Amino acid sequence: MNTNSAKILQQIYCLINKDRKGMLASRIYDWYMLIMIFASIIPLMFIENYPIFRVIEIITVIAFIIDYILRWATSCIQLQKGWLSYIIYPFTPMAIIDLLSILPGLNLISPEFKLLRLTRLLKIVRLLKIFRYSDKITMFLRVLKKERHVLLSVLMIALFYIFITALIMFNAEPHINPNTGAVTFNSFFDALYWATVTLTTVGYGDLCPVTDIGRVVSMLSSLFGVAIIALPSGVITASYLEELRVHRTTSTNMNTNSQSTVHENNQLECSRD
Repeated sequence: MNTNSAKILQQIYCLINKDRKGMLASRIYDWYMLIMIFASIIPLMFIENYPIFRVIEIITVIAFIIDYILRWATSCIQLQKGWLSYIIYPFTPMAIIDLLSILPGLNLISPEFKLLRLTRLLKIVRLLKIFRYSDKITMFLRVLKKERHVLLSVLMIALFYIFITALIMFNAEPHINPNTGAVTFNSFFDALYWATVTLTTVGYGDLCPVTDIGRVVSMLSSLFGVAIIALPSGVITASYLEELRVHRTTSTNMNTNSQSTVHENNQLECSRD
């Protein structure tokens, strides 16, 4: 790769990646892609298929294809693995999301799958592209990664408790309500569903215990659910505030260093004069 090509690729990489500071063109590109992402999911909010939706789909898919090609072309800068970068990049998580976002617009899915509304579901994947353009979401993902061990422990406790309460409820409750004759827990999946919505303190009311044992288990599950929900919320909030403080400190230091560099350059020019 010659010097001019490498320079062009570097400029494209700086344009399409959001981790550069102070580049107006890059910020404009980020906002443009965000508009394309949100515009592409507008048809999913309607049952009818209006002609304008076809125009929106063509415009947004062309934007997604160009973005995908540019990121693939600059993958050698991002991955730093030479020519192997062009082979590895299509299998990276965000590249897979980009490809899945493009496929529905290219009509590469057979009519049988369209009958199953898989095409519309794949379009929802386009919302995952926002992770690339939002600093706040990226920061939140870093918090989840940082606290993954604690969150995983809480998740395992919640899943274990859901399984236990569902098992108790499925065996303690009659499958037919003796008072109304309606079905209570027809399968173990119904019990798992009930245990989950009870643990999260949602309680839709479509499945209810009718025995005293079942109601006691339901009360304990609701109380335990408050603790389960509160624990990860506190951990995530504390870690997010710490990450936000570090981010602000880093941004302040970068701005200070940038101002110092400009001041030194001005002094150097004055001394030359």
